[in-house]
Amino acid sequence: MHPTALLNGARFFDAYVSHLADPLVVDLGSLDIFGSFRSVLPSNARYVGVDLSPGKGVDLVLADPYVLPFETGSIDVVVSTSCFEHCEFFWVTFLEIMRVLKPSGLFYLNAPSNGVFHRFPVDCWRFYPESGQALARWAQRNGINALLAESFVSDQYQDRWNDFVCVILRDKASLVDYPKRMLHAFTSYKNGLCHPDFEHFLQPAEFSEDQIKSKVDLALST
Repeated sequence: MHPTALLNGARFFDAYVSHLADPLVVDLGSLDIFGSFRSVLPSNARYVGVDLSPGKGVDLVLADPYVLPFETGSIDVVVSTSCFEHCEFFWVTFLEIMRVLKPSGLFYLNAPSNGVFHRFPVDCWRFYPESGQALARWAQRNGINALLAESFVSDQYQDRWNDFVCVILRDKASLVDYPKRMLHAFTSYKNGLCHPDFEHFLQPAEFSEDQIKSKVDLALST
């Protein structure tokens, strides 16, 4: 897990999970490679790490990437970082996540918005802030009353990735239970979308950090 992803995870836990009573957090794609969400998990939460391969940080090994071994409506929080870009049919995985979440449940997604090609074993996708809206609408088209709370692309910190981050509520009726937003507490991001205003970006920017750096390097070399 690269440094920016770990920072974003800590921000999410502080804003959305730290006030909950004994929440069960399932980490989808939990294999510990240079870091794990276990290290920033609030003391009030329980953690189960699931992945396709056994290893450090993995409590349950999935037999099928599109089937989670949990009962319907049994999980408080599902988190996934640096995983959806490797998932060929992430929309199928997303609906499975919605299935296992409680009506009051949350889904936190962190996936690359840019960065180098990195197969594990495949590398299929990149995401931008409106991807969060699209996922929530996909849930709604499938009869799930989901709601996007916020989405954004975070600035890089000691790495080469810009992370797309979003938080989706399983049922918009639970919005009152989550008054805090990550975007309320920090400014190191671009193109933020925050409920209820999805018409206007916060801190809009056309180019990501790597694109800006490439333009500067090109200008210096000519």
